[in-house]
Amino acid sequence: MKSISYLFILSFLALACGKDPSTHLFILSGQSNMEQLNPEDSFIPAVQAEFGAENVVVVKDAWGGQPIRRWYKNWKLAEGSEPVAIGDLYDHMMAKVDSVVAGRSFSTVTFVWMQGERDARESNGAVYAESLLGVMDQLKQDLGRDDIHLVIGRLSDFGMDNDQYPHWTMIRDVLVQTAESYPKGAWIDTDDLNDGLNQQGLEIENDLHMSVNGYLLMGQRFADASINLIKE
Repeated sequence: MKSISYLFILSFLALACGKDPSTHLFILSGQSNMEQLNPEDSFIPAVQAEFGAENVVVVKDAWGGQPIRRWYKNWKLAEGSEPVAIGDLYDHMMAKVDSVVAGRSFSTVTFVWMQGERDARESNGAVYAESLLGVMDQLKQDLGRDDIHLVIGRLSDFGMDNDQYPHWTMIRDVLVQTAESYPKGAWIDTDDLNDGLNQQGLEIENDLHMSVNGYLLMGQRFADASINLIKE
């Protein structure tokens, strides 16, 4: 009887603090390969199966063809020119997050990022790591917590010759290094996701975008990586 009363008190205190210890927020953002990912196909089912549908909130806000400076407000060129502060897509994302999570608190927050193609094309690899970590700092400040998980999708094998996208392999490496050095970070491989039939029914091979099945697998991999970080 005492143990039951003790558990009841603990539950009451948790509710009184307004924090559900089993609720998890996932924020998905990036450019076209994230834009074309439908979380309901594989990501959401996977995290709901792990944590319960009532304990999962997923917010996706992605925009095709956009550089990281549209998320990072203090972005600047490597050669040290005047900072170009944009961050408009970050503000758009956070407005969506705020509207969904207003009045709620979460035991974990996971940021899932699939972006870098545009910056590889514009040869901005030298400032990419600083920019991505800057986005994370913005999130930490705006959400009021320093324990946000980071899951990164590494650029695929599309531009390995660095021809049209001069910093492709550089940003591939930066994404991995950032994920592996981040205290609560992970990355997923996408090299095998851009072959097969695309969303228009056309056969693709080593394409800039993923196949229909590739997006399903990408969502599952993002979910698996996120779950593993939460359970660590």
